[in-house]
Amino acid sequence: MGMIYAARALSSVELRELRADPSLVHRLIAEQTADPRMSLDLDKAWHGIHVLLTGNHGEVDSDDPLDLAILGGTPIGEDVGFGPATLLTPGQVKAVAAALREVPRQTMLARYDPEAFTAAQVYPAIWDEEDVLDGYLVPYLEDLLAFYRQAAVRGHAVLQMLA
Repeated sequence: MGMIYAARALSSVELRELRADPSLVHRLIAEQTADPRMSLDLDKAWHGIHVLLTGNHGEVDSDDPLDLAILGGTPIGEDVGFGPATLLTPGQVKAVAAALREVPRQTMLARYDPEAFTAAQVYPAIWDEEDVLDGYLVPYLEDLLAFYRQAAVRGHAVLQMLA
């Protein structure tokens, strides 16, 4: 199956419930929301998108809002497959959304280098296939941008996980 990224925007009520009971991680991620824009599934594209956002193939800077977008946040709950889920506060979500608006789309797309992705072992190992950027990464990148934009506007927290 592999490492799949999923996230969900949380209202203030859901955030309080999760903090009181971290075992709710799976239920909250799996639960359908009234607004489908409040859930995000990046499939296996998460690592490639992280590189497009940050230009970084490896280490994560916990202070950089762009690193928070996929790989950051405060761990919460038990291991969900590849470590615990992580939680971004509404303030962090706003910072991520603002940082995403500041990075020019062309800058992100210019970071796509199939040979460098392969050499750095960016997950998944598909970078030699045809149309990976436009047919795979870009649609998920657009979903991520819209997700954070909506979550920030609504003042939501974000719960994210790799499973």
